[in-house]
Amino acid sequence: MRIQPNPPDLDRLFTEPSLERTVETHISRLYLCGDRVYKLKRAVQLPYVDFSTLAKRHEAARQELALNRRTAPALYLGLRAVLRDGQGRLHMAPRDVEPGDAIEWLVEMRRFKDDATLDRQLAAGTLTPALIEATAEAIAGFHATLPPLEDDALRAVRRVAAMNNESFARLAPEVLPDSAVADLRQETEAALSRLALPLARRSAEGRVRHGHGDLHLRNICLLDGKPVLFDCLEFDAALARTDTAYDIAFLLMDLLAHNRVDLANRALNRYLEQSGDDGALPLLPLYISLRAAIRAHVTGLQPKQWPEARRYLALARRVLRPATPVLLAIGGRSGTGKTTLARALAPRFDAVCGAVVLRSDVLRKRLAGVAPATRLSPESYTPQASMRVYAAMLEHARQLLTAGVPVILDAVFGKQSEREAAARLALHCNAVFRGLWLDGGTDLLCQRVAARRGDASDATPDVVRFQADVIEPPADWLHLNAEHGSGDLAAQAAARLNLD
Repeated sequence: MRIQPNPPDLDRLFTEPSLERTVETHISRLYLCGDRVYKLKRAVQLPYVDFSTLAKRHEAARQELALNRRTAPALYLGLRAVLRDGQGRLHMAPRDVEPGDAIEWLVEMRRFKDDATLDRQLAAGTLTPALIEATAEAIAGFHATLPPLEDDALRAVRRVAAMNNESFARLAPEVLPDSAVADLRQETEAALSRLALPLARRSAEGRVRHGHGDLHLRNICLLDGKPVLFDCLEFDAALARTDTAYDIAFLLMDLLAHNRVDLANRALNRYLEQSGDDGALPLLPLYISLRAAIRAHVTGLQPKQWPEARRYLALARRVLRPATPVLLAIGGRSGTGKTTLARALAPRFDAVCGAVVLRSDVLRKRLAGVAPATRLSPESYTPQASMRVYAAMLEHARQLLTAGVPVILDAVFGKQSEREAAARLALHCNAVFRGLWLDGGTDLLCQRVAARRGDASDATPDVVRFQADVIEPPADWLHLNAEHGSGDLAAQAAARLNLD
């Protein structure tokens, strides 16, 4: 098909000093003008996007506006038709007007600071664990608003894999090693066969939805201190109508590609806490691999980015390697720092994004149907209620270990029966089991719990003193002094557990 080009003189619409600069990607051109950005769909035809005609570019611009207003209504202001007058001069029609004689279409956006995107925050060292957790919460919240679809997740994933293979075949032979591309194709097919049943179940579980589709760090920005998702995939609804786990996988892949498994782990654990989507975990290695493969062939289009394309290809293969199932139980009285230690150790585990942390305090609130920071009544802490929490936590861990995911259990584990149940579970799942006990003085632990604000734990100083009277620490678990600083404690624990 012949491509209908963009107007060759379009740049004349934007003149200095209003135009500060132009940014071009493989499918778009952005004109940055004061407090506005005007986005053009470039006249391209690729295996995964077709902007070859004005009508297709107009429809893509309309979809971009509608879909991005779901998450970023303050950013997306409207469509602007580009017209040519009788003297051949270009001008823009008023916002959202759709005259039939338009020669091109632009998306008008509110401009934000250049350093507001999360890739810039990462480069500047300001992408904190708290910010990445807030981002994961925003994504989970967005997914929760989307209606489930009946689309087939397995078919959607196979389409992505086929598109990747076609795109790899189009690259010049010197871009990527043929043997590595062939190996990735075989490894992807093996994963698709192995995961066919869980993939087929995702629609029945309500996890197939019309998501963002392009959730990498550069497409998330800070507005008024909060992460905002923008620039979603608008040109192919079928690619965006897929598993929500495939949506979050792009963010995780981008963090892994930047060697920030620590942030990927925090994002994953917070997303799982908010979404409750445990079924995503067995699929994430495949989804992250597919996302990395997309980046490999897209970056492979530019000779200057060929080394980066090879790194993405290596990542796509690496994440498909199976991990060793490990169950680590961290116990101790309230205030010993179990949660802080669990979060510090989780990224060190040999898995795609590290270990999943299961915290009894959060699970107790989830079972009660309340937010983590909501205080529960004493009835929620009876021996019977606690037995239900531990049973649910171990069942949750069983599902994850069966899927090959390492797990950290964060709970008091004050009873021998609770500790033995965790060890039996590991044995049943053919997983390595380690128990870690944190010791600390009662006065210090009372000070710590009294200082907590907005935490899932409801423990008080009275609870700490009660635990001191009734808990008999295990003799067969590794013991560490919780009075050390969190950094020293994590280093000691990692060394004792051979996680360095």
